[in-house]
Amino acid sequence: MSIFKLPDLGEGLQEAEIREWHVKEGDTVKVDQPLVAVETAKAVVEVPSPQSGKIKKLHGKSGDMMEVGKPLVEFEGGETAATQDVPRTETPTPPASTEQPAGKGADTSAIRDSGVVVGAMKSGDHVVAEKATSVGTAAGLKVTPAVRALAHRLNVDLTIITPTGPDGMITQADVQRVHKILTEVGPLEKLRGARRAMANAMSQSRDEVMPATVTDDAIIGGWTGKQDLTIRLVRGLVAGAKAEPSLNAWYDQAEVGRRVLPKMHVGIAVDTPEGLFVAVLQDVASRSVESLRTGLEKMKEATKNRTVPPEELRGYTITLSNFGRFGGKYATPVIVPPTVAIVAAGSLRDAVVPIKGEIKIAKVLPLSVTFDHRCVTGGEATRFLAAMIADLQLPE
Repeated sequence: MSIFKLPDLGEGLQEAEIREWHVKEGDTVKVDQPLVAVETAKAVVEVPSPQSGKIKKLHGKSGDMMEVGKPLVEFEGGETAATQDVPRTETPTPPASTEQPAGKGADTSAIRDSGVVVGAMKSGDHVVAEKATSVGTAAGLKVTPAVRALAHRLNVDLTIITPTGPDGMITQADVQRVHKILTEVGPLEKLRGARRAMANAMSQSRDEVMPATVTDDAIIGGWTGKQDLTIRLVRGLVAGAKAEPSLNAWYDQAEVGRRVLPKMHVGIAVDTPEGLFVAVLQDVASRSVESLRTGLEKMKEATKNRTVPPEELRGYTITLSNFGRFGGKYATPVIVPPTVAIVAAGSLRDAVVPIKGEIKIAKVLPLSVTFDHRCVTGGEATRFLAAMIADLQLPE
């Protein structure tokens, strides 16, 4: 037999969810024939067959998470390096016993097995108490083996328990209390696909980025004709980067350095029922308004249908979130490494504002810029925002 393992899907992704099998056990397939559709953190990918042959076994079913390098499909016939014999370890023959038969003066407390001494029975009045151990990396939390076993049996995570025992000791009652709460709130919903990717990205950002946020308003009452807000925001990003290129950059944590990038590739956050996606508009500074508009429409449709090519989901240099279409004014958007800045636009609204010494009602667009303070200064971030606002306030 030969075993085909889940291949490396790129971008450092280590797992994928089986979305749909295109074949079944017993089918005969050809080289490059689609075997299965898998959903990664970024896209739905069709995995082709690496060979022709008859399928003996499919590993996993729809909804299962598969790790890269794990068996995916087993074909009849052939050889594979994935199946190797495990060396057997022979148990050495024990030496023959040299003990004499029990008699006067013999040690009758020894336990004998086929003439070999394997232990000795001892008795006493000493009571051995269970020794408490710490809970993972949680500071101060302790648990006895019996309580740990109870938590394992009830599928309760010890790290989420507030102990009531002395000195941070988790008791059986604590485990049973939390188990009752979890039973009442219902089953855990595992995060998959884009939502799982978002959870991992947010954890990475929390661990690696030192975020700071500045906010301000763009007064855009002078706009003429029909304006596309997203296109104007993209153009504003370009203007901001011309004034302060340091926000269009990647940070290298290992080397403690940054790479200021000559081209701007804007990652646009797209909200979907399946989760948050960040699709990329490439080289926005060199494209026309029509090209950007066409690219945006194509991006929205592909994201909706989960058909975004992998190359359009990576390599962005700065992020734009137009969350205001749902509501809200200001935000503290989250930076995903290695980028160092994200701009968020709030809800466009009418407001009473002073314009050239007069009080008027005008459209106001609230803006928030979160930047990585490890490599971007407050002055650089505010100058970027000021240049962006100046461009947004132009009539056209």
